[in-house]
Amino acid sequence: MNPFIYQGLASRVVFGWGKLDSLAEELDTLGARRALILTTPEQRHLGERVAGILGERAAGVYPQAVMHVPVEVARAAREEAARLGADCCVAIGGGSTIGLGKAIALESGLPILAVPTTYAGSEMTPIYGLTENRLKKTGRDIRVLPKTVVYDPQLTLSLPTAISACSGMNAMAHAVEALYAQDANPIIALMAEESIRALAEALPGVVADPQDAEARSRALYGAWLAGICLGSVGMAIHHKLCHTLGGTFNLPHAQAHAVVLPHAAHYNREAAAEPLRRAARALGGQEASEVGPLLFALNRKLGIPASLAEIGLPEEGPAETAVIACSSPYYNPRPFEQDAIEAMLVRAWQGLPPA
Repeated sequence: MNPFIYQGLASRVVFGWGKLDSLAEELDTLGARRALILTTPEQRHLGERVAGILGERAAGVYPQAVMHVPVEVARAAREEAARLGADCCVAIGGGSTIGLGKAIALESGLPILAVPTTYAGSEMTPIYGLTENRLKKTGRDIRVLPKTVVYDPQLTLSLPTAISACSGMNAMAHAVEALYAQDANPIIALMAEESIRALAEALPGVVADPQDAEARSRALYGAWLAGICLGSVGMAIHHKLCHTLGGTFNLPHAQAHAVVLPHAAHYNREAAAEPLRRAARALGGQEASEVGPLLFALNRKLGIPASLAEIGLPEEGPAETAVIACSSPYYNPRPFEQDAIEAMLVRAWQGLPPA
C-alpha cells in the first residue's frame, strides 16, 4: 500500500425523488431563517418555485448567475444578499448558480443550501472560481462548501438531453482525474470507479429516454460521487485546460469538459497506467490505453459535439491555451509538455479521436 491521507468533508446530503419539498425542514436543520434564492435568468421559474415552498422565509429570488462567475456579478450578488438581510443562500441550478453562491459565501460566510439540477458536482466541493480580465482563477476554501445538498432526481427530468450528456461527462472528468490525483487515496478511488461506471451506464439511458426515472436517478448518483472526488483531491491537466478554455475563451463549461476529457486521459495513459486501468474496467475495457478511445466513443454515442471548434474555440485557441496552461501548470502524472499539449488540443479542435 502507498501511504495516503484522507480528509472527509462535512456536508449533509439528502437524496430522493421529490425531496425539493423538504427545503423548509432543511433550513431548520441549518438554523437559517431567511434565504436568498439564486438561479440563472433561464431558471428563474425554479427560484420562484422554491420561494413558494419557503413562503415568508424567502428573502427574494436573484436570477443573475452566469457562467464562470465574473467578479462583478459576484460583487452585486453579495450586496443584494446584505441588502435583503439574508442569513443563507439556496442555490438551485447547475455549476454557475452554485458558483455564485460560493462567491457570496467566500466573503460573507453565509451558508449555502445547494439544489443541483445538473451533474456538475460543484455542490460537493470547497472549490470556487472567479473570472476577471478573461482569466479564471480558482481557489479552495472550506467556507464555500455547501452545508446541505438536496438531490432531487425529479428536477433533472426537464434537463435537455444535450445538456444532460455534457454535464454527465463533466462529472465523469472529476472521477477520472481523481484516480491519478497527487493526493489520490483508496476511498476516493473506490468512489471514482463507481462514479465512472454509474455515469457510463446511466447517460445513454437518459439520452434515449429523458423521462427514465431510474436512469436519471443513477446519473445523479454518479454525479454525487464525482463531486465528492472533485472536492476531496486535487485535479490535473484536464481541469487546467478546461479552466483555461472557459476563462479565456468563454467556452461552455460542460461541453469543453466533455470534448477534452478523452484527449486528457489519453495524454496520461502511460504515466498513470495503473489508475487508468480502473477507469477502463468501469467503461468496459481493460487497459489504460483504452480509456481515451472509450470516452471518445461514449461522447459520440451521447451526441456530444466532437470538436472544440464546434463549441466556439478559434483556430488559434489550441496554441494560446497550451501556452497559458504551461505557464502555471497543475500537478499531473505526466509533465506539461507545451508542444504535446498543443498537438492534443489541435486534435480536439478538429474533432479527431485521441492519438
